[in-house]
Amino acid sequence: MKKNNMFITASLSVLVLGGVLTHGILSTSAASKEKQFESNDISYANNNSLKSNELSVEHTAKSINSNNSSLKTNYLSVNDKKNKDNLGEYTSEQIEYARVWLQLGPNQAIDELNVQHIKAGTPLNPNDETSALYPEDVIQLSGSRLVDGVVTYSGNGNGTINVYNVPLRWDGSYPAGEKFYTDIIENTKLVSINTGEDEKIIKLIKLLNVYY
Repeated sequence: MKKNNMFITASLSVLVLGGVLTHGILSTSAASKEKQFESNDISYANNNSLKSNELSVEHTAKSINSNNSSLKTNYLSVNDKKNKDNLGEYTSEQIEYARVWLQLGPNQAIDELNVQHIKAGTPLNPNDETSALYPEDVIQLSGSRLVDGVVTYSGNGNGTINVYNVPLRWDGSYPAGEKFYTDIIENTKLVSINTGEDEKIIKLIKLLNVYY
């Protein structure tokens, strides 16, 4: 009987010990899995944080580029407005006369800029009966002195002009013959006119004397 009790007691001890060991192993495994899950959660959170930071940096970069573009646009707008304001009070004709003289005038140190409008059909040289006639309306720019030179031209309305090679005062022996004048008309020079500097344009406009 005692032997049976001892056997039963031993068996129970083994079962209890096995249960304890099993419980310990299961607890350790569960704790390990829990730590693994926590580690995965931290890794996932870190990845999301990195992605969020990358998106934030990208958004900031786009915002900076947008601001730079806006600054450039505003700068150009200010410059355009400034240019318009500089010449805004003058007519397109006044600006044209000044630009033509600024680019082609023989002498820039003039005290006045005279503008003479000449109608089509007017002789190139009024003092020569053999003179050919201007085939179109022309404009003649000159200073107050012969040494200032002259520019005689017709506008094309597209930023170019036709320049006639005629003097302010005709010297020589006449009659020169119609062919002499016809050659001048047929050999006009096409010139593109630059916009020039506003300050210089305004200075010349203030010297204008326009005659029709």
